[in-house]
Amino acid sequence: MEKNIPTIRQAMEAKGYSRRDFLLFCGLATAAAGLELSGLAQVVQAFETKARPPVVWLHFQECTCCSESFIRSTHPIVADIIFDTLSLDYTETLLAAAGAQAEKCRDDTIKNNQGKYILLVEGSIPLGNEGYCMIGGKSAEQILKEAAAGAAAVIAWGSCASTGCVQAASPNPTTATPIKKIINKPVINVPGCPPIAEVMTGIVTHILLFGKMPELDSQGRPKEFYSRRVHDTCYRRPYYDAGLFVEAWDDEAARKGYCLYKMGCKGPTTYNACSVTKWNGNLSYPIQSGHGCIGCSEAGFWDNGPFYQHLGAFPGFGIESTADTIGVTAAAVTAGGIALHALTSNLRKRKLIEKNKEESVVVAPISEETDKKEVVETEKGGDEDGKSSS
Repeated sequence: MEKNIPTIRQAMEAKGYSRRDFLLFCGLATAAAGLELSGLAQVVQAFETKARPPVVWLHFQECTCCSESFIRSTHPIVADIIFDTLSLDYTETLLAAAGAQAEKCRDDTIKNNQGKYILLVEGSIPLGNEGYCMIGGKSAEQILKEAAAGAAAVIAWGSCASTGCVQAASPNPTTATPIKKIINKPVINVPGCPPIAEVMTGIVTHILLFGKMPELDSQGRPKEFYSRRVHDTCYRRPYYDAGLFVEAWDDEAARKGYCLYKMGCKGPTTYNACSVTKWNGNLSYPIQSGHGCIGCSEAGFWDNGPFYQHLGAFPGFGIESTADTIGVTAAAVTAGGIALHALTSNLRKRKLIEKNKEESVVVAPISEETDKKEVVETEKGGDEDGKSSS
């Protein structure tokens, strides 16, 4: 730990936060990282001993929506103390300095914290003509490579940095390229246009706690947020399964909250945490507000349009081949299931009744008038159908 870099707890105390505030923050960080309460002690120890990680936040070809999303998070980690917890040494959007002083902040952070700082990158890199995006006389590609070389972790914020997004859409005049194709080291891709604020803070929290990258999928996305499709956890999913769809905007089905698949919703092919984490302080997300998912966290989503075109078929679901036939199919399967269930139930009940009859047979006392043969047959219980064999 560098002597001139305070720990997270020291930084908070310097800002006037109490021990109680610190422990509350640790509890929130524990929850954000997906740890159980038993992991709180580990978090407290880490924040009491680890130095604040320096952060370099670069901006290239983008609209700054990722930064806008991040700073508007209602999560306490961002809303209250994230910029005190992290040592945000350089970012074009929020930096107070300008010109040569700003560039010196970036260069000094990189030089003095080799292997320790976190690099956040927002926006794609133009490779076709370096003049498209230059800062302080340096091309975007040059700045990125210099900054990434000594970074402890590199995070690509948003779809522009992760996949190229709208800049890389055909015909891609700037030859916009995602970060992972330029630098020769692992990149944490956090796609979305923009990403969910709490997802962004959750990933930063993971690095703060464990000092390493979270588990990633084949596309470099954190599995804790991108392992399930929006469709899998969507509250409208039961309507999809039942074949109940919105046919036109603001029709009666739309008012009832039916599935938006026929209106072009790409939730079945989009991996993101929208339907779980949601937006605006976990208040809502596009589908909940009545608009289908446009798949903004998937590569090439801008060219996979038009956004309101009905999706035909997608792999992986035998009974979900098309939205036009699923209703009929579901009805047929349901009717067949009901008939089968009724038949099975009746057979089960009949066997149970017959069994009870057999067990409740009372053998009459043998009298002189009783035919011994009939008594013997009655004691045997008759044949398999519960009928007398005589």
